[in-house]
Amino acid sequence: MLQNLSSPSLQPSSASPSPFTHHSSQNYSHAKPWPLQKRPLTRLSCASSGPKRKMVPQSEKLEAEQLVRSIMWNMNGKEPVLKTLNKYVRVVRTEHCFLLFEELGKNDKWLQCLEVFRWMQKQRWYVADNGVYSKLISVMGKKGQIRMAMWLFSEMRNSGCRPDTSVYNALITAHLHSQDKAKALGKALGYFEKMKGIEWCKPNTVTYNILLRAFAQARNVEQVDALFKDLHESIVSPDIYTYNGLMDAYGKNGMIREMESVLSRMKSNQCKPDIITFNLLIDSYGKKQEFDKMEQVFKSLLRSKEKPTLATFNSMIINYGKARLREKAENIFQKMKNMGYTPSFITCESLIMMYGLCDCVSRARDIFDGMVQSGKEMKVSTLNAMLDVYCMNGLPMEADMLFKSAKGLGIVPNSSTYKLLYKAYTKANMKELLQNLLEHMDRDGIVPNKRFFLEALGAFQSLPAGMETATATTVVGSPLGRSKT
Repeated sequence: MLQNLSSPSLQPSSASPSPFTHHSSQNYSHAKPWPLQKRPLTRLSCASSGPKRKMVPQSEKLEAEQLVRSIMWNMNGKEPVLKTLNKYVRVVRTEHCFLLFEELGKNDKWLQCLEVFRWMQKQRWYVADNGVYSKLISVMGKKGQIRMAMWLFSEMRNSGCRPDTSVYNALITAHLHSQDKAKALGKALGYFEKMKGIEWCKPNTVTYNILLRAFAQARNVEQVDALFKDLHESIVSPDIYTYNGLMDAYGKNGMIREMESVLSRMKSNQCKPDIITFNLLIDSYGKKQEFDKMEQVFKSLLRSKEKPTLATFNSMIINYGKARLREKAENIFQKMKNMGYTPSFITCESLIMMYGLCDCVSRARDIFDGMVQSGKEMKVSTLNAMLDVYCMNGLPMEADMLFKSAKGLGIVPNSSTYKLLYKAYTKANMKELLQNLLEHMDRDGIVPNKRFFLEALGAFQSLPAGMETATATTVVGSPLGRSKT
């Protein structure tokens, strides 16, 4: 089966940019792409996001993006949303608001999305549109605001809109972001069955892709098979995202047999693998340390029309590192350079972690220092990787020295930085370092919640008897210990 990845019957397509991430804009997004067509003000019915829209010239897209950047810059300057929008009232239209929803959603500003929406509704040019509601429901779902997503769904129907497939897809996805996964899956299936009974809301390929991936993530193989059977009997067909989404979900759960079954199904349906397919197989086999299969897929990739991406090599480097196969990791890095690839900061972080896992702390630090000397902007994830290397190798003092010098390197520690140091200092019984760390957190305005301490308490299991109480007293006695958690 793996040998056939590059066979003529399964020659990969030339599509696809980025590995290990599924293209939400192509597969799991549920709103139609902007811009929405400007419609006559005399129209009273709700516009559907279903009909095809005219292609917008590239120059108009660039102008719209530039305007949205200007608006976002003003908003980031702490100017009230409505004041900013009113400044641009003569030029802002639906397509600009659609882009604003995208940008605000990326920055976790879902409340501002609602402010923009309310402002939009008051404009003379506004016409209720399924695409707008679909996008807003999607944003709310991603931020865990399920009740707000449901309110928008009701608001849409009250405004005279008739929900279509894209809206139901957005609603299903919103529910799947809920913490109660069992309840969310039940709701999703309920909407799915309801869609099948509405002529203009029939499930499409995206609907099946969302549900198949969700049930695969939940390890519910029986329901995945039932959905595939339903898909086979429907008028829609699986696509590359169907198979990639399933294989990725199974692979991340370590369900290699199920992942290979999907690969076999993909082959039998004459669906060509793309770089995403190759990368997720390489990553899944690497995480299970099935290196023979991982290397076999890599060779198939090199023989195919597809080209490896940086993520292909990053995955192999870190997974070899976890198995302490330093030579193999170094060889794949050398191959990457020989093929003309320039290491990214993620590649460097992968090398840092690989050397740390292989007990080569000095080599890891050489890479970190090289990144500092390069003059490029340092990322907090790189700092965290180096700190993690020190901590996993029992060097808390070195970790503390690097932590104290971080701001001088232009790196601002985040909650993950504090969490990994808290765990390490607790495990090493370094009371003074722990107290200093808590004071740093207090000064930086990092207020840990209950989850922070519960995760850190996992380190207590390896402490000597009595140390648990001593550390707990340290926390309670600190300013943070008195904070609301």
